Order: sequence, then structure tokens, then C-alpha cells
Amino acid sequence: MAEARVSPRERLVLTAIIELYIATGEPVASQAVARVFADREGLSSATIRNVMATLADIGLLEQPHTSAGRVPTASAFRYYVEQITGAGRTAGQGTTSFPPGAAGLAAQPLSEARRGQIEESFSGITSTNDYLERTSHVLALISSGLGVALASATGSHVLEHIHFSRLSTGRVLAVLVTQAGAVLDRVLALDRDLTHLELETAARYLNENFRGWPVDRIRAEVARRVDQEREAYAQMLASVEELCRKGALAVGESGPAIFVEGMANLIGAEVDRERLRQMLLALEAKQRLVELLTAYVDGRQQEVRVVVGPDLAGQAEASLAMQDLVLIGAPTRLGSASLGTVAVIAPTRIQYQEMIQAVRYIAGLSERLLDLPAD
Repeated sequence: MAEARVSPRERLVLTAIIELYIATGEPVASQAVARVFADREGLSSATIRNVMATLADIGLLEQPHTSAGRVPTASAFRYYVEQITGAGRTAGQGTTSFPPGAAGLAAQPLSEARRGQIEESFSGITSTNDYLERTSHVLALISSGLGVALASATGSHVLEHIHFSRLSTGRVLAVLVTQAGAVLDRVLALDRDLTHLELETAARYLNENFRGWPVDRIRAEVARRVDQEREAYAQMLASVEELCRKGALAVGESGPAIFVEGMANLIGAEVDRERLRQMLLALEAKQRLVELLTAYVDGRQQEVRVVVGPDLAGQAEASLAMQDLVLIGAPTRLGSASLGTVAVIAPTRIQYQEMIQAVRYIAGLSERLLDLPAD
């Protein structure tokens, strides 16, 4: 690993280059680094140039143009993250995880102003759905990146209420509200057309008989009752059976609910038009974001996870598009239950220390904001 060969002097220079690059977004010249160490003995401009050449040789710096300064590579940003947190890699190649209490994190807590901004932004939140949706907005705002909140796909949704709306012949919109506060919807393609009255009757039957039931148990019970009570409730149960068979109670099975905000931040931060196009193609499908969060953030753990650059790319063709991005994510819980994952996807020029702390802080708000059963 190239980072393991970095000497104390090289670490100082590399840190200065990364922080200058984060601040300006421009390639860093040796003269700029020399000004940082103007009063430090043994770090002359010539020495700094030699150190920069060494850092480039081991893959921590690159030179975009022959006459330009140097910019940090993805490996440099990974090394920087490990240095500012005092934590090592514990989650596989390219991934750094920070358990609660890791060295360095407690030394620089969120500022009082930032905590106040976050607290005010979450004022009035009482449901899981609202908490996750607001999280994507707040993280996009404070990171100038993409804020993402993914509802947990673990466990079964518990029915609070279901409603059906007829869209056209044979097409029905099913909207299911869970007791955790999630609102899930799906358009159903039916084999036979159902009237508004049939849809209202079906919804009333499900709401009156199965409120508080896990939806997977409802499907099995409806099928059982159809066989048992076919003679007495033939027409009404036939409508319910058709809706259930076509997925009315599987509205969450196409994937967990995901809230995304801040794509305009990535557009504004990216100067390379072709790379921007590739990046948007890689991220625009919500399924891609679900895969990223599922792959890199373990809902069973209580830790912040940072993934930098090409390691975000699940496919080789996406590597170029993703190499200038970083994912900072953490699981959010309510008691023993996993609510989902909150994360920022942003340019690697992000303020790492503050965003690691902000993601951790927001992930922990669920316990205080929500008064819901944890089972």
C-alpha cells in the first residue's frame, strides 16, 4: 500500500496540498505549499518540490497538465481521512470505517452553530418517512453534495392504511402507509377492471381486518380466507385477491424507499462536461444509489463509513465517473430496529471532518426525534 511508505515530512506536505486543494479546487503548486511552511525549518521550496515528486511516484499526487501543480488522488484522500480521524481501514479495500469514540473524532465536534442549524431543520419531525426525507434535504444543504436517505429493507412493513385509486381501465394506484410512517406506492396492472366501488370495498376490508399486520402475513391470510369463505364473500374477496395477487401488498418489494436531494450541487461542482455526463448517468437511477449504500454501509453496525473515488464504482465503466466522488454514510436506528441509511455523496473536495461528524449526528437524531415501537 503506497500510503504506508509516507514519511512524517511527506505527510505534512501531502496534508497541506489536500487542504489547499479542498479550499481552492485548483492544482497546488510548490510555491503555495512553501507559503504554508514559510517559517518551518527544513522545508524549502526545493525540498517541497522533491517531496511532491516522491508523492507523485507513489500514487498520491497527479499532475493534470505539464505546467500545472499537483492534485491529490483517491488514495491520497483515503489516507487523509484516516489521518484526521486516527482510524485505520476496517471495512475492506478503499473503505474506512469510524466506530464511535475513534481517535480524533471527539477532538473536533460539530460547531454549536451547525448543530443548531441541524436541530432547527428537523423541528416537527415525528415519523420515519419524514425523518428520512428531511435528512436528504439537510445533508444536501450542508454538504453542497447529494443527500441520500435509504429506508431499511429489513423486516416486514406493518399496515397502517391502504388506499386504491383507479387510473384507467385495468390500472390502479395502490398507496400503502406503514405504521413506521413510510408511504409506499405502486401502479398495478390488473387482469380485469375494477370499479371505484370495488376498490373502496377492498381497501375498507383490508384496513378494517388487517391494520397492524405485517403485509407479508396479510397476503397469506387473504389467500386462506378466499378458499375458506369463497361462497359467502365471492365477489368482494375476488377483488381483494386480484389486487393482492398483482402486488398491492408488495409495494415495497421493488426496493426500499429512497430520498435523494442535491443533484444540482454535483452539477455545479463538476467542471468536466463529459465526466459530469457519465457521473449523472451512474447516479441518476435510484437503484444505483440503493446498491451503493447497501454495499458499503452495514445497518447492523454503529459507525460512519467513508468510501472514496473508484471504489464507489460497482462497474468498471463507471470508475471514471465516480473517481472524484466520496460517500460518507451511516446506519440510523430506533432501538434495536434498523431504520435505514443516511449518506452524503459529494466531490472529494468535501470538508471531511465536519461531514463525518454531521452524518453521525443526523444518524443519531432518530432515537430522539421518533417515538415509535422498535420492533
